[in-house]
Amino acid sequence: MKVVWDDIKSIVKTRLPSHSYRMWIDPIQCLDSKENQLVLSCPNSFSKRRVLDNYAQIIEEELENASGHALKVKFKVSDNTGRVQLAENNHQQLSLPNLNLRPHSGRHLRKDFTFDDFVVGGNSDLAYSASLSLASGRGTQQSTLFLLSATGMGKSHLTQAVGRHILTEHPSKRVYYITAEDFTNEMVQAFRHDNIDRFKEKYRSQCDVLLLEDVQFLSGKERTQIELALTLDTLIDSGRKIIFSSSYPPTEIPKLKSELRSRLACGLISTIEKPDFNTRVRILKKKVRRNGYRFPDDVIMYLAGELTENVRQLEGGMIGVAAKSSLLGSTIDVHLAETVVKTIVRRGKSITIDAIKKLVCRHHHISEADLVSRSRKKSIVKPRQLAIFLARKYTDQSLQAIGRSFNRYHATALHAIACVKKGIREDSQLRRRVEFLCEKLEAGKF
Repeated sequence: MKVVWDDIKSIVKTRLPSHSYRMWIDPIQCLDSKENQLVLSCPNSFSKRRVLDNYAQIIEEELENASGHALKVKFKVSDNTGRVQLAENNHQQLSLPNLNLRPHSGRHLRKDFTFDDFVVGGNSDLAYSASLSLASGRGTQQSTLFLLSATGMGKSHLTQAVGRHILTEHPSKRVYYITAEDFTNEMVQAFRHDNIDRFKEKYRSQCDVLLLEDVQFLSGKERTQIELALTLDTLIDSGRKIIFSSSYPPTEIPKLKSELRSRLACGLISTIEKPDFNTRVRILKKKVRRNGYRFPDDVIMYLAGELTENVRQLEGGMIGVAAKSSLLGSTIDVHLAETVVKTIVRRGKSITIDAIKKLVCRHHHISEADLVSRSRKKSIVKPRQLAIFLARKYTDQSLQAIGRSFNRYHATALHAIACVKKGIREDSQLRRRVEFLCEKLEAGKF
């Protein structure tokens, strides 16, 4: 039967993307065969669940085509010698989603950001497989990965899932999970306090896995780029694992030194697209189940059909429906969901760049002509940066489109956003001003 299984694998290989085949099907071996049943082995329980959920039907179809009659397929977890492991009885798990794992340095990892909780669709199959492959060390020699997607598509989920997986399997590994802004701020503080040698030692010698998010915000930060490029050289040369995430590919990040750009692009660049309808349905069902809600199928279908922007919007719709039902004591039905969706969609549609311009100009006592002029007066530049920041936060326009709205290039828009973010952290007066304008926009008072 092993010969038959090898033939089936060859056929299945033609039906799947090559990375999916290598990751999930190729490791499967034939353990035993009976009259109407084939027993196949998976290398671990995680792999078994993945195959059952996504590839079992394809395997059964090809087995029936080859044998001429239906065959039941049973999957077991076994090691390379064919011995069935305890994981078959769920005594072992590849990942423990509820472990409150803390990386060696940087931000906390979210409990629900695991591979098991990530819903894979055609929009994210390659990114998921590449992330799991890098985390597990199976199926690839690649040590770097660049995850690319718009906001709210799942790149942070996969980045943190890599960290959780590695810490679960190898608790002694030194995993650093930080943003590009974290790295920049830490380096600046190191220079100010004459600790730059300790900073270099930390990232170059004491880091096994670097998870670096939002690398687009390195734009224009020349000193940080030089230090990071040197750090990456050390990590890459020593075979350390690195994941970058960004809303823009390396080639489109403005004011980025060529040395750093080449290092960001040296590994696989994998894009996560918008999920299609079926994937959105599966995402909602998993999130509903995880949160302990009870949503009728027609409500899930309605939300998946209306909230199409990103996963974050989907989750916001789900939470909104559950909260409104709880507060009002109402039954969760399509009518209730419609009221929540209308609010989400109306808010997204009503807050336009023009509305933001009007609001900012009114509260800073300048004209819209001043706002989009070439003036570099501080009294004009600061409101302009603030308006660009709010346009990015409240509209779905690209950086290029936002830049054009203010007669600027997208690099200038990116710089403006970074300046406001930094100001919010360091300047309480600016923070209060931003909060005030956000409240006005969200209340529709513009």
